[in-house]
Amino acid sequence: MRVAMVGPFGLHPNKTMSSRALGFARPLVQRDHQVKLFMPPWQTADEADRSWREDGVELRYTPLKGGPIGIARQLIRETFQWEPDVVHCFKPKAYSGLVAWWIWQFHKKRVRLIVDSDDWEGAGGWNSRAPYSPAQKKFFSWQEQWGMSHCHTLTVASRTLESIAWSQGIEPKRVIYLPNGAGIALDGSAAPSETVRFKRQELGIGELPILLLYSRLFEFDTARLVKILAAVKAAVPDVAIISIGESLFASDRANMRYEIGEAGLTDAIIDLGWVALDHLPHYLGIADVGIYLMDDTLINRTKCPVKLADMIAMGIPVVAESVGQVSEYILNGQSGILHPTGDVTNIINDIVNLLQDESKRRRMSANAREHYWQTFSWRRLAVRLEQAYG
Repeated sequence: MRVAMVGPFGLHPNKTMSSRALGFARPLVQRDHQVKLFMPPWQTADEADRSWREDGVELRYTPLKGGPIGIARQLIRETFQWEPDVVHCFKPKAYSGLVAWWIWQFHKKRVRLIVDSDDWEGAGGWNSRAPYSPAQKKFFSWQEQWGMSHCHTLTVASRTLESIAWSQGIEPKRVIYLPNGAGIALDGSAAPSETVRFKRQELGIGELPILLLYSRLFEFDTARLVKILAAVKAAVPDVAIISIGESLFASDRANMRYEIGEAGLTDAIIDLGWVALDHLPHYLGIADVGIYLMDDTLINRTKCPVKLADMIAMGIPVVAESVGQVSEYILNGQSGILHPTGDVTNIINDIVNLLQDESKRRRMSANAREHYWQTFSWRRLAVRLEQAYG
């Protein structure tokens, strides 16, 4: 089968095509399908008109000519020149949404159209957070509503998106729930002990217990996070707190830095910022406990957090706020611990207890890895997607 995956942007870090589309594409190629990703690299314009391969997957950055309509036309032209059996448009918005609209209007009997939704874009979603113009917000909202219902099959990354699709009258049999796997390359084993020791020495941590914050900071109130970190540090004075990831919005990073300073935690946190994908497993692998906070919002309920998938795949016991997909990734009391949003006292107590209980951490770590590989590995998810392609 020839599968064309079309995205609204290129392989920018933390974006849908670099994690979700490629995550599905690699195991599909291993199952003897031909897969090619078509994307306009408008965030890295100097890479336009480029073709290459990764792990057997063909990738194509289309030219950026003729404005939005010209770019969409080029995407459509190149996609059909490749003669796919299936076109899978990742996100029903922007350029991929335009491609899906064209296919449904003129070619729905020629190819099978799959549309993927991994976030909510409309009211209460990214239209309420992203710096879009009023015209863009109106257009993206229309694209989302139209695109989800005008396709042969809709794939969704969260249970909340699945429910939204049903509420729009889309037949349940046409909606396929496909959560995210990890964004990092893994083989199912824990990080080698020698790698853990080397990274600990590199960061000057030695044998200290490590609490990991792996986030882009927009999912929660940073003041709540700092309150938790301060209390954990007071209870476990020798804990090393490592922060990985760049904030999505500069204001969140600025607020957190100010709050950390006010709490006297500036010297207690090792901020690694953005870490390249090939180095991430080594740094994640040294963590003893993870923390994952989520405000109870529509954005958070509809998203499917790849960073949380990374942590459980690495076997990190995570103490988290149970919003949306979080409760699917963490088996409460078995592979991690869940609490309602804002339950600060119990979150603090459980982090402290895990930091002080190595046997419990080991048990949860093994359960977390097993849960990931049995449920969320891209290889397993690709089998279900293959069935959706027909």
